[in-house]
Amino acid sequence: MKGSRRETSSANGNHRGSGTSGSPRAARAVVADGMKRPIGVFDSGIGGLTVLRALVDLMPHEDFVYLGDTARLPYGTKSNEVILRYSRENTGFLLAKGIKLLVVACNTSSAVALDQIAGETAVPVIGVIEPGARAAVKASRAGRIGVIGTEATIASGAYTRTIQRLNPRAEIYTRACPMLVPLVEEGWTDNDIAERTVAFYLESLGASGIDTLLLGCTHYPMLRPVIQRVLGAGVKIVDSATATAATVRAELIRRGLIRRSGSGRRSFFVTETPDRFVRTGRRFMGPEVESAVRIER
Repeated sequence: MKGSRRETSSANGNHRGSGTSGSPRAARAVVADGMKRPIGVFDSGIGGLTVLRALVDLMPHEDFVYLGDTARLPYGTKSNEVILRYSRENTGFLLAKGIKLLVVACNTSSAVALDQIAGETAVPVIGVIEPGARAAVKASRAGRIGVIGTEATIASGAYTRTIQRLNPRAEIYTRACPMLVPLVEEGWTDNDIAERTVAFYLESLGASGIDTLLLGCTHYPMLRPVIQRVLGAGVKIVDSATATAATVRAELIRRGLIRRSGSGRRSFFVTETPDRFVRTGRRFMGPEVESAVRIER
């Protein structure tokens, strides 16, 4: 799969629909209209709110439309064909909202479907694999990097390939952790069950001597305190949210589409149980998650 390369090219702006034509006044009007458009973000559920939080913190003037496919999570245990279909449907919904850029905040979708989505979409598409891998490589002094994620993300090898491209001498240790997403969804992020589950998954990684752990799922930052306790203070914990937000901001600046004033708005859509999304989402973003609209699938 060429997802990591597509992610890089998308972030660099090699994408359809980026040009303007006609008079300078018409070109300025097109850019001005584009600046006002929202940024679309999708994830399989609530985990992508960690990415949205970083985006809002870095770009408070932007409008965001978030879609959580809560009816069909988790994506990480599904086939590549199903993940691609769901990702395309999510993309189509957000494109219909008139977005100027799409953030694939789901690690599984970024690993499996980003290349196809970017090739079919006329706005810039940025995933979380490349920014996360770059942050991990930068953080690691010894080049011994662990990566945890869903079964589909780990099986895709997307993080391994990207890290190896950035640092060919890196030693990479991966582990699928399928039970961590349900723990976060249930709000069990700092209790004995969470600690024992994290310890079960990370025992072998800790024994391997990693100095950096990349959280390859947007849900996992909610377990960061537990993960840090299990691995110890000597292991740096990296997630992709901050790095992804910086990549998005740089792309908008490059295209002249960044908003520098105004009060940004956030809209939330889900495919099931909006009340539960709001209740759980407030643990990720606080009172900004006021309500969510359910859409049909």
